[in-house]
Amino acid sequence: MRTRAERIALPVLGFLGVIISSYLVYIHLFNIKPICLPGTDCETVLASPYARFLGIPLGFWGLAMYALLTGLGLLLLRGGSRDKGLIILGIFGTALGGFLYSLYLIYLEIFIIHAFCLWCLFSAIVITIIFVLSLRILRKA
Repeated sequence: MRTRAERIALPVLGFLGVIISSYLVYIHLFNIKPICLPGTDCETVLASPYARFLGIPLGFWGLAMYALLTGLGLLLLRGGSRDKGLIILGIFGTALGGFLYSLYLIYLEIFIIHAFCLWCLFSAIVITIIFVLSLRILRKA
């Protein structure tokens, strides 16, 4: 039962990540100020040189990653697939990459940029939970 709940959580969390990343893409495309809580400085973080990878804003990368995780999570939820092991490895590998990159970005926010982006922190929390779930599912597979 717990595994089923974890499998349901994966696409739900992936979709939450899609929403967060879509917002970051939206503010980039329309060049608008992000909604931010007091004590955070999303504008500084999103305007930093670290807000791009290979010249592409991180929101686009996050959107692709979360869309992939959502799709893989739905495939896993569907069950009965002969490629179940590959799907689980795909989820784990994608989540691991996203988790490690999020750790790097948090390091940059703390020690280099000296500012925090609320949306980036939300994304880091979501990918961390997905990574932990992927580890649990991988161990059970």
